[in-house]
Amino acid sequence: MGDLELHPGIAAEGGYDSNYFQRADEGEGPVIAAWRLRLTPSLSLGTLGPQRLGANPGVPPVLRFRATAFASFNELIAADPEFSDEVSEQRHIDFGGSLDLDIAPRRPLGADLYASFIRIGEPSNLPTEEFAFDRGTARGGAGITFRPGGGLFEWRFGYEARYNYFEAQSYRNLDNLQHSFNTRGRWLFLPRTALVYDGAYTLIRYTEHDVLVPENGEILRSRVGLSGLITNRFAFLGMIGWLATFYDAVPENESTLIAHAEARYFVMPQPTLEPSAAALGLSSIAVGYLRDVSNAYLSSFYRLDRFYLNFSYLFGGTMVASLEGGYAFVTFPDDLEFEGSLQHRIEAGLFAENRLSDGVGLNATVRYDANMGDTIVSRAGDDIENLDYERWQAYLGLRVFW
Repeated sequence: MGDLELHPGIAAEGGYDSNYFQRADEGEGPVIAAWRLRLTPSLSLGTLGPQRLGANPGVPPVLRFRATAFASFNELIAADPEFSDEVSEQRHIDFGGSLDLDIAPRRPLGADLYASFIRIGEPSNLPTEEFAFDRGTARGGAGITFRPGGGLFEWRFGYEARYNYFEAQSYRNLDNLQHSFNTRGRWLFLPRTALVYDGAYTLIRYTEHDVLVPENGEILRSRVGLSGLITNRFAFLGMIGWLATFYDAVPENESTLIAHAEARYFVMPQPTLEPSAAALGLSSIAVGYLRDVSNAYLSSFYRLDRFYLNFSYLFGGTMVASLEGGYAFVTFPDDLEFEGSLQHRIEAGLFAENRLSDGVGLNATVRYDANMGDTIVSRAGDDIENLDYERWQAYLGLRVFW
């Protein structure tokens, strides 16, 4: 298509979910398993990427863009016929799309615009549509980037608006609009190693005022660190900073250290440290730690401390496998409606795909996730909900792409 590339695709996946409603062994009802079938057509359109342009792309274009769209049809069948009605009601369609514009890339002064939308169907512990967590997120933003000195130094100032909504009337009071004023910078002092910074000031505003929902608030965050290759085999990311929350009428706001550290070892070393060289180290092992604070619905916000490990390996250029896992402490502070709680979350996953040809891939996925922690208790002392659960998922899939 001239200077554009079009990539249609379709993926089919089927498998087993041992606990679709993420229920505790003792709670709102029995643990219900389901067979899941998913069909996902997708489409992407954009300007030619680096692979199409070759080793000598020449002068960068004035405009780069990429547009994507997908729809995912989800069919669910109860593993136990006794629960056929509850499971079949969860049949749903996920869909979304995005548009990214990069204006004057790699030039002293550039700009970017982006927009996206995604709709997700997700059940709650109660298998009825009126309490489902089906929701959507629309976001859009823009930024200006300065790149003096040939791109060794760059700095971006941007703005993003995000609207989160719930389809069930029971959760409409959680609909919210977020405004984020953000900035980030990078100074490349070695070929593939840079000092980096990011910061943001985010305003959270709920569309309905209700004493039983989280309060409006602001989050201020700032981090500085180092990112890049240390040798041809080792890469490191280290970010450290501070975050403060300013929510209305909460018992206590957060003011805490935030950090992200990751060490990565490339099984196949990078052939060169030059910035123009391709990153060939697909096979790698990484270990990391993340500490952050985010907006929440169970309370006004939560603090996350997560340790993770991932391993990916390319076999013979046609098969790729990845193994990842993590353990997280999720802390919810005291709020107007609920007492504070500590949750422990475990997740692990194994994915493998074999390329049968340039446009056909056969894959398999196994996932495990679990939550263990305090029962949610109201300020009046009543037990509200037990969030503990354990869940296994296993899928086989086939994707075709052009």
